[in-house]
Amino acid sequence: MSDWMLTKTRLFEGVWEGVLTCEGNEGAQPDVKVTLLGKPVHGVQLTEDAPQNRWVLRIPIPQEAVADGVQTFLITDSRTGVLLEKITMISGEVLSDDIRAEMDLLRAELDMLKRAFRRHCLETA
Repeated sequence: MSDWMLTKTRLFEGVWEGVLTCEGNEGAQPDVKVTLLGKPVHGVQLTEDAPQNRWVLRIPIPQEAVADGVQTFLITDSRTGVLLEKITMISGEVLSDDIRAEMDLLRAELDMLKRAFRRHCLETA
């Protein structure tokens, strides 16, 4: 088990950002490894935010990760091998069967039915 806890803060302009906090060892420096398809991701930045007693992690999303399908980045504690977080990106044709896309379509159809029903009620009243 790792003493480090990673919390996502945002994904903005192709850079995933999060903060690392330590449960037990204040002042310790984290050692994280970020991989995509088993290969290390380059350009990862880890910056200490001493006033907040945390570390800021910035992971640039590599160009080769922007592709059809599902891409999963693994962020692990290098010392213990514990998975701290994962970043999953889904794009392209795989989304056509995604439950979120289906839910959005169902909401749109439900809104259309509600409007039609209300119009019917007004016309028959």
